[in-house]
Amino acid sequence: MSAGGAPIPPPPNPAVSFPSPRVTLPAGPDILRTYSGAFVCLEILFGGLVWILVASSNVPLPLLQGWVMFVSVTAFFFSLLFLAMFLSGMVTQINANWNFLDFAYHFIVFVFYFGAFLLEAAATSLHDLQCNATVTVQPLLNDNQYNINVAATIFAFMTTACYGCSLGLALRRWRP
Repeated sequence: MSAGGAPIPPPPNPAVSFPSPRVTLPAGPDILRTYSGAFVCLEILFGGLVWILVASSNVPLPLLQGWVMFVSVTAFFFSLLFLAMFLSGMVTQINANWNFLDFAYHFIVFVFYFGAFLLEAAATSLHDLQCNATVTVQPLLNDNQYNINVAATIFAFMTTACYGCSLGLALRRWRP
């Protein structure tokens, strides 16, 4: 009872107060049966290969390839986190517009990965650039580094294409 004699209403039930999360993708292992789940798995696989290949080339152009490493490593871990959220079913527990978050995430990563792909292609194209070592003039990239960078460029393009496909699917879910 309050001072005026009127009863105090009970606190609201949180299950009734908050709307359910908005997500159209299935949670749990069923996410892997969708095109979006398959593309996220490919993004993780190809992005990991970009990361490994650029790192194994000893990063001969750190100014260009540093951004490629940053984007590939960051996108790899965030895509793993994104997939883990859906696999664990946490998306049904967190009140958010998951369709918009899916679109926003894939848009940002697509733009960053497209830039990383262009920088990796530019770094690979500089393989014949002559640089002055202490005594002799030698190519910027040796043959092994060139071959590794060609593979990294191809996988960066494939990863960018996967993020673009995921972006298109996310746009369809967000704006039906």
